[in-house]
Amino acid sequence: MSKYMLIMRGTDESNAAMMADIDREMAATREYIEDLLKAGVLLAAEGLDDPARGVVVAFGGEKPVVTDGPYGETRELFGGYFLLDVSSQEEAVEWATRMPAVAGSKIEVRRVAGDDEVPRGSEAAGAESAGRD
Repeated sequence: MSKYMLIMRGTDESNAAMMADIDREMAATREYIEDLLKAGVLLAAEGLDDPARGVVVAFGGEKPVVTDGPYGETRELFGGYFLLDVSSQEEAVEWATRMPAVAGSKIEVRRVAGDDEVPRGSEAAGAESAGRD
């Protein structure tokens, strides 16, 4: 089994469409979560708060620069995620196609790297691996 993250990405327009009928959207999402639970593949799922209430920490100069959200010129914003433990990328994609989403939304499917994929041989890599344990 492998872990895959289904990252919900939306635009201002798709987010507004979702909010226009939030009760129906939430009911469909609860049903989707029930299907994931019945299949035994759901590890975690969370939605993110309004990006206007977030901050961005940008690195590039001597000190990181902290600014209020939303995120400048970004046209798509992460809205939340589902973390699945499935047998393949194809299965993760199948689950992603079943997610209730409004027009204009996207689901990014990304495999979670395993512990054996962390670079070895450095002190930092060893500390990161130990932190996962």
